[in-house]
Amino acid sequence: MIFHLRAAGTSVLLDARGTAVPAVVHWGADLGDLDDATVERLVDAQVPAVPPSAIDVPFRLSLIPTLHEGWTGRPGISGYVVEPAAPASSGAASPTARHPLPPLRLGAAQVVEPASGSGVPAGSAVRLELAADGDLRVVTDVELTGEGVLRLRHTWTNAGDAVVEVGSLDAVLPVPDRAAEVLDLSGTWAHERRPQRRAVGDGVWSREGRHGRPGHDHAYLVVAGTPGFGFRSGEVWAMHVAWSGDTRHGVERSTLGRTVLAGGELLAPGELALGPGESWTTPWVVAVWSPEGLDGLSARLHAWVRSTSPVPSERPVTLNTWEAVYFDHDLERLGALADVAARVGVERFVLDDGWFRGRVDDRRALGDWFVDEQRWPDGLHPLAERVTGLGMQLGLWVEPEMVSPDSDVARAHPEWLLSGGVTWRHQHVLDLRQDDARDFVLERLDALLTEYPVAYVKWDHNRDLLTEGAHGQTVALYGVLDELRRRHPGVEIESCASGGARVDLGILERVDRFWTSDVNDPLERQAVQRWSTLLLPPEYLGSHVGPSPAHTTGRQSDLGFRLVTALFLSAGLEWDLTRASTAELEHVRRWIGEYRELRGLLHGGTVVRVDATDPATEVHGVVAEDRTEAVFAHVALTAPRSALPAPVRFPGLDPELRYVVRVLPIGDPPRTLEPRPPAWLQGDGWLGGEGTLLDDEDLVLTGRVLGEVGLPGALLLPGQAMVFHLGAC
Repeated sequence: MIFHLRAAGTSVLLDARGTAVPAVVHWGADLGDLDDATVERLVDAQVPAVPPSAIDVPFRLSLIPTLHEGWTGRPGISGYVVEPAAPASSGAASPTARHPLPPLRLGAAQVVEPASGSGVPAGSAVRLELAADGDLRVVTDVELTGEGVLRLRHTWTNAGDAVVEVGSLDAVLPVPDRAAEVLDLSGTWAHERRPQRRAVGDGVWSREGRHGRPGHDHAYLVVAGTPGFGFRSGEVWAMHVAWSGDTRHGVERSTLGRTVLAGGELLAPGELALGPGESWTTPWVVAVWSPEGLDGLSARLHAWVRSTSPVPSERPVTLNTWEAVYFDHDLERLGALADVAARVGVERFVLDDGWFRGRVDDRRALGDWFVDEQRWPDGLHPLAERVTGLGMQLGLWVEPEMVSPDSDVARAHPEWLLSGGVTWRHQHVLDLRQDDARDFVLERLDALLTEYPVAYVKWDHNRDLLTEGAHGQTVALYGVLDELRRRHPGVEIESCASGGARVDLGILERVDRFWTSDVNDPLERQAVQRWSTLLLPPEYLGSHVGPSPAHTTGRQSDLGFRLVTALFLSAGLEWDLTRASTAELEHVRRWIGEYRELRGLLHGGTVVRVDATDPATEVHGVVAEDRTEAVFAHVALTAPRSALPAPVRFPGLDPELRYVVRVLPIGDPPRTLEPRPPAWLQGDGWLGGEGTLLDDEDLVLTGRVLGEVGLPGALLLPGQAMVFHLGAC
């Protein structure tokens, strides 16, 4: 059969005729409503010529390419069949025999019922059953969601009597030769998601993560596109491996002329072996095509994520105590902080690190998940009653996958330490692959969530594994999270990993929010957030207003800039509000009011990022699904390159609708360079929310004018920002 999957302007043609491993003939623009005969002629017409000094039949790139079909690039599947040693007549055992995998052949291909909640419409889920001599079985699922997101995964089963050593099993998808430029992301702690670009050349561009978690330098989303593609232009293809352990993402161009995106779980040698009858299912690989640049990718991905992993409720304004008190836990101090937080409109109060037995710094007590009797003689009940009595939810920080060498649990169970002799932040990894260790963690968390009215758990992971075992550890973690959610379905969980080192679609099936980065410096945050929203909608990414100077950089910043930066994501505070001035608290109160008013738009609209002509400034925003409303930010990062920078444009609006433009007052008025603002902004109260023309009338322009021509922007000084609200009239 030839399967033609179509959704949201995307077509996938999958050739599953004969016995060869099926091949994707086309993945990209919708090909229209084609009859079966036309589809078959189209696919037949794609058979290439046979080049000189090559295999004697036309090359066909399958979903799992190997040497057997003439593919000399990275194989789609690798491993060995290990025959057990047999006793010899002399009494000595013969050596163990290791045989390469035999070639796969197609056994069956059929449309299957999509999984509930997958976002895949009926008729768009295909299952391929592959087999090989020696009882190797691979089942491949190919799905196209209603948003045009393509998903693939394999299940490898050992149906024989020998042991199979698994090397790799990736998803491999072809992209056309015009996809000649590749973008992926890297980074470090507090500086995650830094973009890097290069031309696609012959060979492999591979991004491999061996952290036991995705890591701060996670490739995140590997994008191949037409040269010069940007946020609003170019044709792009992208891939993300939905897994929270070690992964491999890559782009490979063969001298045969074929270019592929490939990815999957990265296994250490010998890490995974399948005994007779055992199976392994790979992580889902998520892929998406867009003719409208990176924003087009995000629009499809965000819509799918929202439909399959919806947030439980509106994203509440959160105050986390870490940068307010650190380890200095005291009921009176924390109670006073809760009082101020409630007065300015905070909706969730999260008690961070330092609440458990003996935890006075980061060198001890991880793993001893009992409330500290010295600082909390009555447990956390007095604080919980204070917080909930003020109308806020209570949240709690934990780091269940880690253990301090100086802890009761490490002294009692040194065999539970996975990471051996190398500490990181004075801690080891707790080996969740061991039943006793896993049961201990689950029991302690269950006990805490049962005793206290905890509505939210900040789940941290502050080190790399630095040892083999990432596969088993990740599987065990998923099991703990799944069981905890089963027992406490109303509790929300945030994935934090020393900031943004575990932000992926695999763990999103088990959490409700990500801590995007440990940096609350708004200048650094602008870039982190711009690229984090490439994959995830804003409401899944936490962004907090911290104090000045910033904890991680020491940089001073204006309160208004900090407030604007946090506004667009899942907003909160990481600040000792008891030390804030009356004026600062009033700005925070008004900002929370604006956030609540705009929350439905910010967390339900389409993310728009304007391609910058001057790296000194950025413009980003969110446009409502019906395009009747939008919010944009104009951000100055550094000094501009020209005295009169390019106008601020607002793309993504309905070109025929007319919009009233006004400036939202967030914090103190931004500081500017010019002695006089642009004409449309002149007036006594222009930075107090009354953006007007010279004649004091509302500024009303069509979406086409605002998107194509734009408006002259104020000459913002570095570290300043303005927020614009556009409402249809």
